[in-house]
Parts: sequence; C-alpha cells; structure tokens
Amino acid sequence: MRSATLASILSLAALTVLPVRSPSQVTRHVHTNRSDARVLPLAREEGVFHFVIYGDRTGGPKEGIRVLEQAVADTKLLDPDLVMTVGDLVQGYNSLEPWLEEMREFKGVMDKLPCAWFPVAGNHDVYWRGPKPPVGEHERDYETHFGPLWYWFEHKNAAFFVLYTDEGDPKDGSKGIGQSRHQQMSPEQIAWLRAELAKVKDKRHVFVFCHHPRWIDSRYPENNWWKDVHTLLAAAGNVTAVFGGHIHRIVYTGKRDGIEYHALATTGGHLNEENAPQLGYVHHLHVVTVREGGIQVATLPVGAVFDPKQLTEERLRELDELRSMSFAASDGPIEVASDGSALGIYATRIENTTSHPIEVTLTPQLDAGRWSFGPDHVHAVIAPGTERRLAFAVARQARGFEDFTVPEALVHVDWLADAGRVSLPERRLVLPLSFVGVEDRPFDPGRSGALSFAGGASAVTVDSKKLALPDGPFTVECWVRPTSLDGRRGLIGQADQSEFGLFASDATLDFSVHLDGQYKRVKTDPGTLSLGAWQHVAGVFDGHELRLYLNGLLLGRTAATGKRSRNALPFVIGADTGRRGPNSGIEGLVDEVRVSTGARYEDADFEAPRRLTADDKTVLLLHCDEHYGPYVLDVSGRAAHGQLRSGAKIDRVRFVDAR
Repeated sequence: MRSATLASILSLAALTVLPVRSPSQVTRHVHTNRSDARVLPLAREEGVFHFVIYGDRTGGPKEGIRVLEQAVADTKLLDPDLVMTVGDLVQGYNSLEPWLEEMREFKGVMDKLPCAWFPVAGNHDVYWRGPKPPVGEHERDYETHFGPLWYWFEHKNAAFFVLYTDEGDPKDGSKGIGQSRHQQMSPEQIAWLRAELAKVKDKRHVFVFCHHPRWIDSRYPENNWWKDVHTLLAAAGNVTAVFGGHIHRIVYTGKRDGIEYHALATTGGHLNEENAPQLGYVHHLHVVTVREGGIQVATLPVGAVFDPKQLTEERLRELDELRSMSFAASDGPIEVASDGSALGIYATRIENTTSHPIEVTLTPQLDAGRWSFGPDHVHAVIAPGTERRLAFAVARQARGFEDFTVPEALVHVDWLADAGRVSLPERRLVLPLSFVGVEDRPFDPGRSGALSFAGGASAVTVDSKKLALPDGPFTVECWVRPTSLDGRRGLIGQADQSEFGLFASDATLDFSVHLDGQYKRVKTDPGTLSLGAWQHVAGVFDGHELRLYLNGLLLGRTAATGKRSRNALPFVIGADTGRRGPNSGIEGLVDEVRVSTGARYEDADFEAPRRLTADDKTVLLLHCDEHYGPYVLDVSGRAAHGQLRSGAKIDRVRFVDAR
C-alpha cells in the first residue's frame, strides 16, 4: 500500500510542470532577523522622473538675473531630467542690439544647467520698440537664438508641447499687450497642434507650456479662444497638465476634463508683493514629479535648496563662532541724565576669527522714545584674523521718562564663503545705558510706586553676574502686599537645585538655601502671610543658621552651615526661577527689594523700615518707584538693574507705613 502510494505521487509529479520565477517575480520583503515585528510596506517600483519649470524672468528690475542664477544653482542640486520655461526670458521691448545683449545674458545663466532646457516665447521676448520694426518684430531673432516658436519633443513616454500665444492680430499681424486680439494662436499653429497630438496618442502623459494663461476666465473675459484649444487637448485624452506664466502670480485653476491648469509666478520678474508666497507672489520654481499614474507639482522658493555637503564640521564651527559673537560696548554705557536726556557713543570692536571675510551691518532702530542716531547705520567687511571698530552716536532729548524706551540696533552678519554668501539670523542688540544721574535723585513721595505682578511668569529678573553675591552670610528682604497666594508661589531668589529663595506658597513663608549639596530650610506655619496688607519679609543666613522674619518678628530658625551652591540663572523677583524662565509667580505688589552681604538682622526682633537704604553691605536695592523702559533701577551702585517680564509693571502706590 505504501509502495503504491509513493508510485502514484511520483507519477503525478512527472506530469506537473512547476513555474520558474524570473528575478523580477521574486517576492520582495524587508530582510531582518527580528521576529514578531511589524511588517513594513515596500517602496513603489514604477518608473518616475522629474522636471523643473521656471516662471517669468523679466518685467522687473535688472537685478532679477541674480534670482535666475540662484534658481539655476538650486536646480543643479535637484538634478531634474530637464527644465522648462513659460516665457518672458528677456526684457525686450527694444531693438536688435539690446535684445541680443539680454539674450546672451539669459542664455549664459541657463547654459550652466547640467540638463537640457526648453524655452517658451512670451510677449517680452518678441515685442519690438524702436524705428522700423521688422515683420513679426523679434520673432525671427527669437527663433535664431532660442528655438522654434512652437514645437514638441518626447521624453520617457511623455510628450512636451510648447505653444506660442503672441502671434498678433490675425488681420494685420500687429502686436500689443493692451488688447486681447494680439494674444492669439494662428490657424496654422492650431492645425499643427491637432495633427501632432494625434501622433502622440501612445504617450502616457502630454504636458503643454505657453505664456498667456488664457484659461483664467476672470483675466481674459473677452475673445477667449482658449476654449477651442482646450477642446483639442481634452479630445486627445492623454494631456495631463498645462503650464503658463505672464501674470506673475501662482494660480491653480484646477482640473478641467482631467487636465490640470497651472499659472506660475516669477523667477526673477516683477512681483506685486514681495515675500508673500501664501498669496502666490514669490520667486520660485515648480518641481514636477511624473509617475505612470499621475503627477505631483511642488513649489520651491528660489534659494530654499542647499547642498548638505556644504555643512562640514569646519564650516559649522565657523558659523557657530559668528552666531556667538559678542557686540559688547567698548566705550562704556550711554549716560542718561535725570531729565531723560542722553548723549554718548555706542562702539564695539568686532574680531573676525573665521577663515573667510565677514560683512557686518549695525542699524539703530528708531522708535517713539525720542532717540536719534548718527549715522543711520554702520557697515564693514572684516578680513579673516582682523578687527574693526564700529560706532555711532546716540542722543535723546530732555523729555522726561513717560515715553522712555531702551535704544536698540539690529545686527546683520554675512559670512563670505567661497561657495557663496551665508546670512546669519538677524540679532537685536540692546544698547547699554547708565542711569547714575537718575539713581541719585532725592526721593519724592509723590512718585512712590511698587512692582505689580499678575502671577505665572510675571516677574522682574536681574543678571546674577551683576548681583555677584559672594559666599558666606547674606540677607534678602522685601515688602510685599499679596492678593493671592494659593498653590506654589515664588517671592525672591534664584533657587534651582542650588542658590536660595524666599517662597510664599499657600501663604506659608519658606526661606531655603542650598548648602553643601542640599537645601537647608526654615518655614513658618500655614497662613502666615496676610492678603491685602503690606508686610516686610526677610531671610538671613549668618553662616551657622537660617532665620526668617515677618514685620521684624523672628518666626523661625534652623541650623545651617556650608558653602552655597551656585547657578548662572537670573535672580527673580515676584516668582520662582527656572531654566525656562520665571514661573509660579505671586499676585500682588512687591516693594523695596534688598540683597546684602552679612547677617543684617540679629536673632532679636527689629523695627522694619518702610524705605530701605543702601550701604557698603548692599549688593542690590530696588526702590521700585519708577521704570525706565524695561528697567527698574538698582541704586546700590552696582547697576544690577531689574527688567520687567511678562506683564510685570510699576503701580503708583502711596508711601505709607506697613503697620
């Protein structure tokens, strides 16, 4: 039985022909030795190619040729099969000699492409201006130097048709841009198009290029003969898309009978609105991806393509050096007088440490703060390894401080590399000011004020490098009138796993100092702080213990020794500090902020003065009466001025005793 079964199987096998798979039929899959992983989809295998289309080059300033040069550089990196245009290659509207000069300029740029490019004739390319215009104006010149006025060619199972839409008035051949009778296609050209479309019925795609987008009915409401052309294209059955120019704005008209209609903007021509790509006004190139099943059209602004091989480690190192370049004042700050007037020189020395020249421009910014500058900008090209001084005068009228702002300048730096200019992100430079004359003004109770905070990130920050609080004993204090203290609330400090801070979370006072790698803390009972009342808060570290005072009364103490842990974060008033900026702020008023070296208050109670004074122990003192632009002045003599952040402001507050 077993022998008979085996014989039957062998007999059946002899009669069965197993198919042999060609290499292209072998099942493709992702190769891995990882089991139980998601099965990845495979890439498409159908044929694909790309071509690029340029918009109008002319109708704008002569400098537009630079835009075309950049477009060619971009195209080299994209490496398409070919490049098409949609007309207006030269400025034209002239006689032969200037036309030839413009033609040579255009072709000189385009011939740098690594692929074939194909022209389309526009009105600028064929219109003559001057005496004795020849028949057809510049048409003969165009065909001699650029190519046929209409033609087609094939590429990878596609046909590319170029049409000529400026044949002129069919009655007299006259040309002109003002009347629709001049933008025509002759019966001869239409007959040629009909006959040639019949020859390419086997092509998967047919693409059509012309200058005037007469399919846009709103622009050509009269004598719109394109409907007849469209009927021809639709009847062919394989026309995929039509591309035109002339209007200097990107307009997609959609699909008609399966044909996409695209109008391009410019590649160097005139734009009605600069830098408005979302409105269709942009120097650009279209990149068309062609697959068997259809096309995808993408717009790239000119200059948006760059070579990643240029981003070498050495190049990036030099660019990073430029990004971190200091523009610190070399001649001292600009002095502001008590009447708000100012006069000085802003100067900075710039050293080029890179291996290429750099171009630096400083442009002072005019504003409503009554500042004036001279000159209106300073500019220098600085050779590698050299230094230049850039300076301009700064002045302000004696107008008080009601509209006071801090003067600023924009800094623009270009790196002039062999491969081309690299523009770094523009920086905004705040000019340094000195308020010595303002700080020394006697106190006027009529201008008494206090800092007003709205919670969250609302705060005043002080550069901790200017604060420069040394190691050892110190005192931090302020007056506060809170309106809300629920949840976590910072009051004063720069605590972030280091340094120190006064906190008022849930109306509980907390003084913390980070010593020898850990926080030492003294806290009061919940609800210690009162809402709506002025209270003096002080934290003291004397080298042996922490003490916490409220209105001069000692509320808590804890033993504490060690060296204070440091950070470079700003000192924050009205909130907690953080690496992403102030947070957990109080709501209410803060006044008379003082930081001092040494233990200013001993372990006994004391009478808290409503207005604090500066002495040789003071490293920061903000009276908080006024602000000068974003600044709240430090009167300690260290110029560690605070800066208002996120809605913090100065409120007029009557100067009264807290108790």
